[in-house]
Order: sequence, then structure tokens, then C-alpha cells
Amino acid sequence: MSDAQQAISAFIERMGLAAQSDGMPRIAGRMLGYFIIHGGPASLAELAQSLQVSRASVSTNARILRNLGVLEATAMPGDRQDYYQLVERHYLRLLEGHVERMGTMSASLAQAERELPADWAGAQARLADMHHFIDTARDNTRKLIERLARRGDKASTKGRS
Repeated sequence: MSDAQQAISAFIERMGLAAQSDGMPRIAGRMLGYFIIHGGPASLAELAQSLQVSRASVSTNARILRNLGVLEATAMPGDRQDYYQLVERHYLRLLEGHVERMGTMSASLAQAERELPADWAGAQARLADMHHFIDTARDNTRKLIERLARRGDKASTKGRS
């Protein structure tokens, strides 16, 4: 195995471990690492062979990554297999999904604040603190998305000059 192949393999494995530490399946992280390096498109069979995992596992994890907005399905002319490729600037989709989930959490916290008795001071204080944290994190994540999107727009403009 060449030095480049070893580096790629190590990167893919580190992405798997990082995903696993975030509560995602390790294979989903390995697939993300694969696509960051290779881009795609790649068939499920190619992924299974390259990552040395079952095709069923690749299919399940491709669906997870597709639902997160990281991968998109594509087709190859004359080929009936499913192919996937990395969504351009997939990290923005991940952050947008995170913002949506924080919005759901914020609404849940607000509802609990309204519904719990005001004399439950400890619970109300913890709810208010968590609500403030979630709303601040959501606002800052939105700003990050805007900043990253502008950076991407500048990069694509430079590429056209």
C-alpha cells in the first residue's frame, strides 16, 4: 500500500471514529470520509468493496447520509445501480439540519416554561437557562452558515474569472 493509500485509509477510519463519537454509525462516518476524498459518484457495490463492509450496511448508511443532506443519489446512463455522490458544501446542510433541530428543542423548552407552574423556581430557571443556550447557539450557527455560504460564493466567483 502506498503512502497516499495509507493516508486515505487512515483518514477514512478517523472519520468513522469521529462519527461514532457523535452518536452516528461508524460506517456512515467512513462513507463520509470516502466521499470527501473521492467525491463520487460511487455505486453501493464500489463502496462496499472499498470500505470492506456489506452492501446492506452501505445501503443503510447511504440512506442516513442522504437524509442528512450529505449525499445525493445519482444515476449513470445505462446502469441500473444506485450511485451516490457528495453534495456540494455538504457541511452547510449538516448545520442547517442542526439549526432545525435546535428550533424544535427551543419550542419544546418554551412550551415547558409556559406549562410548568411559576412556583417551580428551580425547574423554571433550568428551562430558561437551557432555552437561552439553545437560542444563542441557533443564532450563532445561522451566522456561521451565512459566513460559510458567502465564503463559498466568493470562491466560486474567483473560479469563474
